[in-house]
Amino acid sequence: MATIKEVKAQLALIDSLDSPVWAQLAKDERSGVQTAIQKRQKELEKEAAEDARLKAMLSYEKALYEKGLDWIAGIDEVGRGPLAGPVVAAAVILPKGCKIRYLNDSKKIPKTKHEAIYQEVMQQAVAVGIGIKDAQIIDQVNIYEATKLAMLEALGKLNPAPHHLLIDAMKLDTPIPQQSIIKGDANSLSIAAASIVAKVTRDRLMADYDQTYPGYGFSKNAGYGTAEHLEGLKQQGVTPIHRKTFEPIRSMVERRSQ
Repeated sequence: MATIKEVKAQLALIDSLDSPVWAQLAKDERSGVQTAIQKRQKELEKEAAEDARLKAMLSYEKALYEKGLDWIAGIDEVGRGPLAGPVVAAAVILPKGCKIRYLNDSKKIPKTKHEAIYQEVMQQAVAVGIGIKDAQIIDQVNIYEATKLAMLEALGKLNPAPHHLLIDAMKLDTPIPQQSIIKGDANSLSIAAASIVAKVTRDRLMADYDQTYPGYGFSKNAGYGTAEHLEGLKQQGVTPIHRKTFEPIRSMVERRSQ
């Protein structure tokens, strides 16, 4: 009779819930074997669910591939809401049929996995473009327009040029055919790829700013208005990376100028 260790090794080789091996192993009544069987079946169920999720997230891309459009760019941004730092956009073209496990809207990915999934996207992508618009631009044109400018900058850096754009809830002034998708980062794998690239890029920038402007917690809060950030503003005032058209920054600047 095979040892439990040998059975576990056999289970690791099973890649389908339909395998006839399950019926053979089920006859082994040892509790260690039954526990190992249940564990492996749950792993395969989880993998099957992830495959189904990824397949659903490729539905927009698949429809375009079937029309003969190979280079599909997903575009997304991060940083519209913070009080400090830039808005960052990314444009990503994934290879046809690409599946990156656990790639999702960056807000739904545990922060501990951001870097690994970012690296996977960068390794597999056909092309990646990044656009960055700082606080000064945001204050000049407003955050919505700055976001569009960042997206257009990211798009302009793609090589090859995409045949079609999938954009998270935005419309861009470009002759390239496009589709705006509500909650696109959770419904399109290409947009999700852009979401994680933009997120990691911006988080790195804010970590650098935390070194330049300590006391605001930028590496932890990414410029959002946390208690630590607001206390830093109270104690140290406004920095060059703060958005002066955003409250409470606007009021602080106005009081200072009076």
